[in-house]
Amino acid sequence: MIRKLAAEFFGTFWLVLGGCGSAVLAAAFPDLGIGFAGVALAFGLTVLTMAYAVGGISGGHFNPAVSLGLAVGGRFAWKDLVPYWAAQVLGAMAAAAVLYAIASGKPGFEPGGFASNGFGDLSPGGYALGAAFLIEVVMTAGFLVVILGSTSPRAPAGFAPIAIGLALTLIHLVSIPVTNTSVNPARSTGVALFATTDALGQLWLFWVAPLIGGAIGALIWRYLIAPDDAAA
Repeated sequence: MIRKLAAEFFGTFWLVLGGCGSAVLAAAFPDLGIGFAGVALAFGLTVLTMAYAVGGISGGHFNPAVSLGLAVGGRFAWKDLVPYWAAQVLGAMAAAAVLYAIASGKPGFEPGGFASNGFGDLSPGGYALGAAFLIEVVMTAGFLVVILGSTSPRAPAGFAPIAIGLALTLIHLVSIPVTNTSVNPARSTGVALFATTDALGQLWLFWVAPLIGGAIGALIWRYLIAPDDAAA
């Protein structure tokens, strides 16, 4: 179990450092040219690379909503849920601390939103609470369908990390303007601790909505798409 938790810690650390790091360190400089598309791709690449690197050890969740969805879908033991969540949140917090230490090395650095998630005034596009809640639920549900489908015994072996990484990229391309894209409570928690906005005050949404979405996606897969596919 220790190896599994270490893999989840490092995988989530990599996701936050790479994904949020691309937003804090690179997207802040338009002349470098990565923009929203670059940040979206960075998040997808973090999951793709870590799924191949440590997915065989822990399952490659790196996300409390994914762990919950896999439990609902019959692919993950409920007794391991809280330890996985703890490892994921700690990994995200450690990555955010490293990112803050790097970013603060630039004179005049101000954390601001620090790649955190939000709605209303904290939404990149000014979207309200209802829109933020809906997109986080729907996108996380879709993410779980992709995860469960690509890791199904029916799917071609060895390609799941590619499908999952591309799905996360797509999710970011759609939802960055709305919430700055969470679909991952651990990712939201880590950077919110260092933001100087009200990101912590809005953090509840980025736990509630992804967890609901993850459970919905798992139920859709388990009972509507592939009811005989769950494996204990």
